[in-house]
Amino acid sequence: MKNSLFAVGIFSAAVNILMLTGPLFMLQVYDRVLASGSVPTLVALFALVALLYAFMAMFEFVRTRILSRAGYRLDRELGGLANRSWIETGARSGALGGMGARPLSDLTAVRQFMGSTGLPALFDLPWVPIYLAIVFLLHTWLGLLATAGATIVIAATVLTEVLTKKRLGEATGIEVQDGRLADAAHREGDAVIAMGMTGRVTEHWRKVHDHGLSTGQVAGNRVEIIKAATKATRLLVQSAMLALGAYLAILQQITPGTMIAASILGGRALAPVDAAVGNWKGFVRARQAWQRLKAVIAGQMRADHVALPEPKGHVSVHGVVKLVPDSSPGAMGGVALKGQNNRPPILNGLSFNLNPGDGLGVIGPSASGKSSLARLLTGLALPDRGFVRLDGATFDQWDPVALGAHIGFLPQRAQLLPGTVRQNIARFDDEVSDEDVVAAAQLAGVHHLILGLSSGYNTDLAVHMNELSGGQVQRIALARAVLRYPALVVLDEPNSNLDAEGDAALAEAIKRLRDNGSTVIVMAHRPSALMAVNKVLMLKDGQQVEFGDKDDVLAKVTRPQKVKATATGNTLQLLEGDAALRGSMGKPEARTQDSNDVSGGNGNR
Repeated sequence: MKNSLFAVGIFSAAVNILMLTGPLFMLQVYDRVLASGSVPTLVALFALVALLYAFMAMFEFVRTRILSRAGYRLDRELGGLANRSWIETGARSGALGGMGARPLSDLTAVRQFMGSTGLPALFDLPWVPIYLAIVFLLHTWLGLLATAGATIVIAATVLTEVLTKKRLGEATGIEVQDGRLADAAHREGDAVIAMGMTGRVTEHWRKVHDHGLSTGQVAGNRVEIIKAATKATRLLVQSAMLALGAYLAILQQITPGTMIAASILGGRALAPVDAAVGNWKGFVRARQAWQRLKAVIAGQMRADHVALPEPKGHVSVHGVVKLVPDSSPGAMGGVALKGQNNRPPILNGLSFNLNPGDGLGVIGPSASGKSSLARLLTGLALPDRGFVRLDGATFDQWDPVALGAHIGFLPQRAQLLPGTVRQNIARFDDEVSDEDVVAAAQLAGVHHLILGLSSGYNTDLAVHMNELSGGQVQRIALARAVLRYPALVVLDEPNSNLDAEGDAALAEAIKRLRDNGSTVIVMAHRPSALMAVNKVLMLKDGQQVEFGDKDDVLAKVTRPQKVKATATGNTLQLLEGDAALRGSMGKPEARTQDSNDVSGGNGNR
């Protein structure tokens, strides 16, 4: 924006020079026209003044237009980076959360300030001493009075900065907090309403919101007091200069025209400071937004990556340790590691290798680290120690955009974006053909489901999202994940919302992916997700308990346990062993036999 701002400075100079038109016209009228009584001189002077004011209006329009267009250009240049950082903030919790950054809102705040009256006022401030110098040329006493008034107003501006900076910063942070709270309540509206939480959640939001309003109001009150005092001071100085000028005119030290011109120049010298104080809240908010935005931009400036060959699906995990993020210390249990700010590990000491065509089922109880491992295996997070390599390269060595085409990821909580079904499956890539989109839908077993929608693949999910069940959303998201048979596919609890038909389609999709050479990793709670894999990794408390061929691992974790049935209806009291582990991770055929043995052969458990 430097060239644009330089041009604004040039036009600001022209505008401020032309601001001298009024005082000079007054000086000529009082000292020349009235003294000579010449009407032609008056007409000529007025015509010249009209022309100069026309030029001033044009220059004022041009500088305002330059600032406005510069703001839109800034938005075009940085909008993509801001949106990408906002997406990554959602994926990498804690990356920017500590800064309270909302880059899109911050960019809008900066753009709007550039198009407001606040920024031109800042360009007018350097002309204050020039106006004061001209007043000094008219008379020393008048210059001293104008300088004293300007000093008072400038001191008030500095006082405004000191008194409001902290409060306005706190108010902005609270606004971000209550905005996120409102967004979360909106996303979880079904649960909030169903469980009667609407009133309490609203009350909680109201407390946060009111705290932000009161904090901002304190700063606003201070600005308003200083603004009123500054305006009164400016008017008082103008009147004082008029009075002093009249006194000097009576003493015949200056002319009446000089008296009027000095009063106007004094008011003009103070006007930019008065305007700056009036726009101070907007200036502080824009400055804070720009500081946050610069930090976001710095985080998005990635080094150039060497173009690596397309990955085949070789996955190597060695000595991986992932710690609780700094933004949430103590959020996870475990023993702290020395030298890592006492942050406990989420994952500790994982090591395994996979080849193209392998299918890995990751099992373990809740909070064992399965989702964290999924993030590491897709490059959403990097290990604190050890390494995760895809075809020999760590994820920070890959170009994220280029690598993304070879990664398929189905998160635990699958969601679709506003757009058509086709756009979602094609990952919003216009170069993906219809054949590839349909093939992905068929691979995920969702083709006929999509054809049954109101507009098939062209169904606009921005309008019809509520018509899809959780299972349907998950299956369409699965089609997005398997588009063009990625080299690495990571599925985090892919059957959590699926029925028996969806389970069968998922198992078939995993089998076909493996047959095509894809490496498939499934984070599983339900055993049906393990039917099409050949290897199993068992996690417990973030540590690797078992890894190997599926049959070998499941044989170890589903070994016969001592079971004692009690006479309490259909309830079973398991005295030894892990019932949840046996019920959710055994082979389907072994589990069915076990349940028949225990419950009298009726298959109920």
